[in-house]
Amino acid sequence: MLTLTGIDAGYGSVQVLRRLTLEARTGEVLCVMGRNGAGKSTMLKAIMGLVPASAGSIMLDGLDIIRLPAHEVPRHGVGYVPQGRRLFAELTVAENIEIGLMTRRRGQRTRDDVLSLFPRLRERLKQVSGTLSGGEQQMLAIARALCLEPKVLLLDEPTEGLQPSMIALIRDTVVALKSTGVATILVEQRVDAVLSVADRVAFMTGGTVAETVEAAGLTPTAPQFAAYVGV
Repeated sequence: MLTLTGIDAGYGSVQVLRRLTLEARTGEVLCVMGRNGAGKSTMLKAIMGLVPASAGSIMLDGLDIIRLPAHEVPRHGVGYVPQGRRLFAELTVAENIEIGLMTRRRGQRTRDDVLSLFPRLRERLKQVSGTLSGGEQQMLAIARALCLEPKVLLLDEPTEGLQPSMIALIRDTVVALKSTGVATILVEQRVDAVLSVADRVAFMTGGTVAETVEAAGLTPTAPQFAAYVGV
């Protein structure tokens, strides 16, 4: 569904990604792990067109999107939940969801499907999103991305700072999306969270993917976690 090949990208004269190659498959969760500064968030931003790539290709379902302007990438079916959630804090829950629906002109059926994943949001549609709890804001950020009916969903450390019940809800949502055919790229630092949802795990270091492993073959004591994540 999404293939990155030979990606170079960075910020001005500072190169972060170096010949990065990665593949996300339909209906799977690909977790990406690595130390701080490995380039995980930069990779997601490069996919979204927020950080320009100077080399390589980004193929989405057969279309090279590497030169698309950032506002066009979601219209082709890539949902993105960055660190920090980036909600429109002064707007209501319903208004944030409506913005997601407008991106690919989706309607009531999509809205209902998304809210069925997060019943708590249905109870808070008129509430200003900036007044939600941290976990509820993360739910809303994911819900807004799902309103695109994405082919690919990018999640940047969605469980960071959340209480265990919220982490479990987000985990269950990510697992449920597999049956819809969505390819999910999940950046995550918590080993337990990764092993509970991943089909494969890509380990990054120095701006590239050093190793990709089937999750079924990993345990919490696997050497890759110590080598690439430091846990």
